[in-house]
Amino acid sequence: MTDHHGDIDSVTGKSTTGHEWDGIKELNTPLPRWWVISFYLTIIWAIGYWIVYPAWPLISSNTTGLLGYSTRASLAVELANLEALRGEKMAALAAAPLADIQKDPALLALARAKGRTVFGDNCAPCHGSGGAGAKGFPNLNDDDWLWGGTLEQIMQTIQFGARSGHAKTHEGQMLAFGKDGVLKPDEIVTVANYVRSLSGLSTGKGFDAAKGEKIFAENCVACHGDGGKGNPEMGAPNLTDKIWLYGSDEATLIETISQGRAGVMPAWEGRLDSATLKAMAVYVHSLGGGK
Repeated sequence: MTDHHGDIDSVTGKSTTGHEWDGIKELNTPLPRWWVISFYLTIIWAIGYWIVYPAWPLISSNTTGLLGYSTRASLAVELANLEALRGEKMAALAAAPLADIQKDPALLALARAKGRTVFGDNCAPCHGSGGAGAKGFPNLNDDDWLWGGTLEQIMQTIQFGARSGHAKTHEGQMLAFGKDGVLKPDEIVTVANYVRSLSGLSTGKGFDAAKGEKIFAENCVACHGDGGKGNPEMGAPNLTDKIWLYGSDEATLIETISQGRAGVMPAWEGRLDSATLKAMAVYVHSLGGGK
């Protein structure tokens, strides 16, 4: 490498930087003036933005800027204005009993509209945007309710949840008959096939229906009731309606009976106000027809 700063390249007629590698010279070609000016203008713009708008993080907050404007603050103001606009109607919704909301067309429309929005924000991640559910998360459209489908029962479930830790939560759960040593592996297979038979599903080869019925009567009837019709007081599902929360195949039923199930529904009391809870209950009730 040699250094001949300011030499003129014989081919292009342009000056060089003086750097040369293996006979290849580096031309001194400045950036276009318009590009340089634009670059400096962006720097000036950035400094102005830092001064005028929120920009720099601090230990517990951030600089607010001379204008004191932020999209977050603007959104908060807009939401506050919307709540103020709805204030009287929402107060009426909060004060009205659930039965009266259903009888009042204006309150019912407000509750369903509000409930749909709140459901999308808080419930859709588990139950789906349309309430169709998923494996382990109940379908809210099929009028099949673990804890009861009346408006009051749905309200209670939303308020206090299931196994949520709240003092008034639903506490029922599916016991782990295999893990806890209550039933032997062959007994679990037998009762799993018996449960399938309650919904008219096929059973395994050599299935002993009488033995399955006996095991079911001794271990399952206390929660699921005679004939497996379920018990909303305990959150025990109806085993005869062909609606399955985790699946109806033999392997899944064996897993359920062996390991148990204890899904958690969060309690929304304390997170949402009274009017919002009622709106969500009315909306969920409307999805599945309710009771």
